Formats: sequence, C-alpha cells, structure tokens
Amino acid sequence: MTAADLLGLSPYIALYAAATLVMVGVAIRRRATVSWALAAVGLVLAIGFLLAAEPLAPHRVTPLLVVDRYALFYAALVFGAALVVVLLSRSYLDCRPCLADEFYLLVLLATAGAGIMAASRHFAAFYLGLEVLSTSLYALVGYRCGSRRSIEAATKYLVLAAAAAAFLLFGAALVYAEVGSLSFAHVVAAGPQLAHSNVALAGLALIIVGLGFKLSVVPFHMWTSDVYEGAPAPVAAYLATVAKAAVFALLLRYLHAVPGASYPSLELALSLLAVASMFVGNLLALRQQNLKRLLAYSSVAHLGYLLTVYQAANTAAVEAITVYLVTYVVASLGAFGVVTILSSQSGDREVDSLADYRGLFFRRPALAGVLAVMLLSLAGVPLTVGFLGKFYAITVGVAAQLWWQTGALVINSVIGLVYYLRVVNIMAEPVPDRVIAEPDPACRCRLGTATVACLALVVVVLGVYPAPLVEVVRGLLPPAP
Repeated sequence: MTAADLLGLSPYIALYAAATLVMVGVAIRRRATVSWALAAVGLVLAIGFLLAAEPLAPHRVTPLLVVDRYALFYAALVFGAALVVVLLSRSYLDCRPCLADEFYLLVLLATAGAGIMAASRHFAAFYLGLEVLSTSLYALVGYRCGSRRSIEAATKYLVLAAAAAAFLLFGAALVYAEVGSLSFAHVVAAGPQLAHSNVALAGLALIIVGLGFKLSVVPFHMWTSDVYEGAPAPVAAYLATVAKAAVFALLLRYLHAVPGASYPSLELALSLLAVASMFVGNLLALRQQNLKRLLAYSSVAHLGYLLTVYQAANTAAVEAITVYLVTYVVASLGAFGVVTILSSQSGDREVDSLADYRGLFFRRPALAGVLAVMLLSLAGVPLTVGFLGKFYAITVGVAAQLWWQTGALVINSVIGLVYYLRVVNIMAEPVPDRVIAEPDPACRCRLGTATVACLALVVVVLGVYPAPLVEVVRGLLPPAP
C-alpha cells in the first residue's frame, strides 16, 4: 500500500474511523450530541480528503477501486447529501424517544458504501458497497420507535432488496461465465462477443433488474411509496438522494462504456423502462394526498427522465445526467428537509399529509417559501436550478434524435407541474383545516431551518447563474473502467 493509495482511500477511512468512534462512544456512555458531532465532523473530513485526493486522479487503488474526477465528484455529492441529512436529523431525533446514536452510525456506514460504489471498477467492490449501503438502510427505514408502519416499511424493503441482490449476483455470475472475469474493463472489452451470447444478455438483464429496484424505476417501483411513507423523514431524504445517486453513478460508469448499438435489446429495454417510469410515476403522484408518497412517485418519474438522457450515450449525456442529478438531489433534500423540520415539531407524528400543509404560508412563511422553491425546481420552472436540468435533458434527447422518449419527457414535465403546483396552492389557502401545534421551545430546529434555507439559496443562485455548476461538470466523463 503506497502513500498515494492511502490518500485515495482517505475519505472512506475517515468515514469508517468516525463510525468506529461512535461505536466506542456508545459503549462507554451514550451521548447523542457527541455521536452527532462525530458523524458531522467525519463527513466534513471525508469531503476535505476528496479535495486533497483530486491532484492524484486518476489513480487505481487495487483492481477494485479507481480514484478519478468522476469518482471524486459523485463521492462528494453523496457525502454532501449525507451531511445535510445528519444536520436535519439532529432536532428530529432529539424530540423523539428513540436512541439517536445508532442512527448516526448507520448513516456513516451507508454513506461509506455509497462512496465505494461511485469508485468501483469491479463487481466485487460494487456489490460490497451496495450491501453496506442496503444493510444500513434496512435498519434506518425502521428507526421510528413504536411505529408499526415503519417496521412494515423496513420489512418490505428488506425482502425486496434481498431479492434484487439475488438478481444482481446471478446476473454477475452469468456474465462471469462468459467473460471469465468480474472486472468492468474485461466485461466492456468483451462487449462485441457478449452481444451474441444469450447467457451474457440474460446476465445483463438480471443486473438491470437488480439496479432497477435500487433506482425504483417501473416496474420495480412497488416498494417506493410505502417505504418513503413509513421511514423517518430524514431517512426518506437519504433514500431519495444518496442511495439513488450512488447507484446511478455506478450505472453510468459501467454502461456508458458499452455502446448501445452493440446491445439493441438492452437499448430497447432501457427506453421502455424510461417511458413507463415517467408516465406511471407522474400519474400516480397526481392521486396522492401524502407529501412523502407524492415525492416518492415523483422520484420514479425523475429516474425515468435520467434514463432517457442516459440512452444518448455520449459526452453531453454524461454532463446532462450529472447536472440533472445535482439539481434533483438539492431540491429533494430541501423538500424532505421541510417535512423533517415540521415533523420534529409535532411529537411522534410525521407531518406528511397534504392537509397538514394547508395555510402553511400564513403559519410558517419561511418554510413554506423553501418548500415552494424546491417543488418548483423539481418541476423545472425557470429561475430555479431544476430548469437547467430539464433544459439539458431535452437538449441532449433532441440532439440524439430520441424523439418519442423526449416527447414523453416533455409531456410528463407538464403533468408533474400540475401536482407540484397543487401542493403550492394548498400551502397558500388562507384558512387551514388542520393546524400544526406550535413547536416546543426545545424543538425550534434552528440548524435544520438554516440548512434548508441554504439549500433554497443554492437552488435560486444556480438557477440564475449556473456557470459554476456547468464548469465543474463539463468534461466529467467516466474513463474506461
């Protein structure tokens, strides 16, 4: 192990060191504030080590991992999103009877797994990172103390995630049977031969099924709404952002190197998944009376948009997908952040029914304004960063002549605007039917409020002046595995 290898691994070492310190601290004396501080410091240090490792890129750390600009960017994205979740969780957990220490431990472990996925160049590293992420999420989804709905959501997620893992393993085994290696580089190099192998195509199909579950694209989306509704609000934010960004980073690195023309059946399958996800996600979101379920189905639609751009398979597509993921992650964190803050101030109850948000502009104008900005960004309204993501997606789709997929994207963007504006309209209704109790002085959530306010500022500033984001993302092409 060289000094360069240690520097490349330093972000993950920082996360695991912070997780170890949290475990030791819990064994000595439980103090939620100390565990929270260790988790936040560990994530900040991990982001700092990512910046320190940038001059090193590209560098291969064993045959399993690679440190390049692509891996560093996506690791920074998931680490930053996890840090936001930790900041939002402080008041949420302090105002509930649950023990908070293990929550921060699980978030650190899950985030380390997500970061490993972004840097993977081998099926073994990918599966290891995925299982570290998934195993932690099983417990996080069921973290609402005494909630039968939370336990039910965790059980559903466990059973379906285990089935998805089995599909992934079997698919990787079939590919290995044809290639004789689990290295992404060897699989990509064998692409022309694999295109004529039924065994290899079956393996790739099974891998797509497993990844489809993690991304919650149709028809593998059945778990999404129930799990988002049953999970604690900050965990739902984590599921919608960190988990999806990590899986898509891996998908983009691996399949971007595989020419779509070599696998026409795979290209057709991705097109059908994309269009089905857009229509099913948006149409089901129209019927929801629960904000977490609405955002869950919205995430299904957004993954459909991303899969549409993904089929362009060129440098512009990578740039567009990265910009779209950043805009989606920031807006989703802000939306779920408002739900987290309001839930922190309502005892043990999750504030997720749309009736709870009636008249919110008159009761909590700052939070209502933040939520409105985030919903408008998810809808792709101009002067928000979400418009930049939609503009990139449509431009790349048209340039690649993906006419029916891009047409579906435009139609579904209009459908999405309907239910996002419906939530904004509910918040602007002058007479609330249900009034959320005044927050306990101990649950003021100043840190959470400041966090979502910063996210709203990012959404607006990048929407008006997107040049910094575009400059960072430009040329961020995943090298050959």
